[in-house]
Amino acid sequence: MQVRNTFIGISRLLSYIRVAHTQNARCFVSWNQPKTSDWKKAVSEAEKIVGYPTSFMSLRCLLSDELANVALQVRKLVGTKHPLLKTARGFLDNGKHSLQTRGLMILLISKAAGAKSENMENVDHAADEMVSGIYPSQRQLAEITEMINTANLVHRGVVNLDTLKETDGSLKDMEFGNKIAVLSGDFLLTSASTGLAELRNTKVVELVSMAIGDMMSAEFTSLRDRNGQGVLPEDVTFSCWERQTFLQSGSLLSRGCRSALELAGHNEQVQMAAEEFGKNIAYARQMNEDLLPFANLGVDPNGILSSAPVIRYAEVHGPQSIDTFSGHEKIITTIIRDNETIEWCKEKCRDYGRKAITALDCFEPSEAKSALVNIVQATTTFKPVKS
Repeated sequence: MQVRNTFIGISRLLSYIRVAHTQNARCFVSWNQPKTSDWKKAVSEAEKIVGYPTSFMSLRCLLSDELANVALQVRKLVGTKHPLLKTARGFLDNGKHSLQTRGLMILLISKAAGAKSENMENVDHAADEMVSGIYPSQRQLAEITEMINTANLVHRGVVNLDTLKETDGSLKDMEFGNKIAVLSGDFLLTSASTGLAELRNTKVVELVSMAIGDMMSAEFTSLRDRNGQGVLPEDVTFSCWERQTFLQSGSLLSRGCRSALELAGHNEQVQMAAEEFGKNIAYARQMNEDLLPFANLGVDPNGILSSAPVIRYAEVHGPQSIDTFSGHEKIITTIIRDNETIEWCKEKCRDYGRKAITALDCFEPSEAKSALVNIVQATTTFKPVKS
């Protein structure tokens, strides 16, 4: 009966999200994927290699009674503009395209590295425990990584009540939405922490804890205002973008990749290579996302002030060149779109991709390694600009 009620709760949540989908809310996604056949093919092939679709990676958590109850409560927010609805809708939309690629890449790099070396001690695994070339603890780590990312997205949906507008919804509804966002995000983070402790590896706990701390720090940098929106500081440089990207997404992925190989008992050199791969693919993915509004004028340009092209343009031409058009994102997009900045950013993205692929040199040729290379290439290949 409990399982049946849980499924009913989740089904109702999806129904409410579909209703909200018609209300002109912008999808809140931290790491958009390029909608290209190359990307979909690379991810689809990679999922076959690791043994199952990563869209089901957090299914165990979703089937909990606690989260099912949250699902039933979210319906009260339909009709408001609370970011929690946008976040939930993003999960629904993105699930169709298998966007849980953090966990997927952790599984792929686990398989690419292979079983532990026979001379390694203090590792609780045997090669016969592997399924599709991946240890159970590595799969659990991939799930934990996705849970942490989801918890962060939900927590970022908390509204600053001081900046509410009448069209956003009643104060009572928005306060309720904040409570649900905090509680559900805390539940996910607690579930992830419990799973992390079950791995019984202090180094992995330390690495993942550092990543969680970095994600929190990302909300308090010079590129974020008190509402979590992107801003452009006067002394901005491209290194500011790299730091922001690492804190926001690169830390979790890079430390997740390293932790996966630590769980298998691989040596420090191999672990560092995995970390380097995770960091650079995170940079490449964020750069790809930041370029989307400049590659297609149909993409919503809101929030581009902290994007890589704007920061690079401001670094070269001065922040005042952007300040003149403050509040007019479409004008800023048009100006930078016709500037050499875009080509510079594309080449920078390709450079991140090359570094990510080079980091894989220490792994033997395999289908998992090839899948990682394909994902990198799909990320760093750009289509002609649309007018």
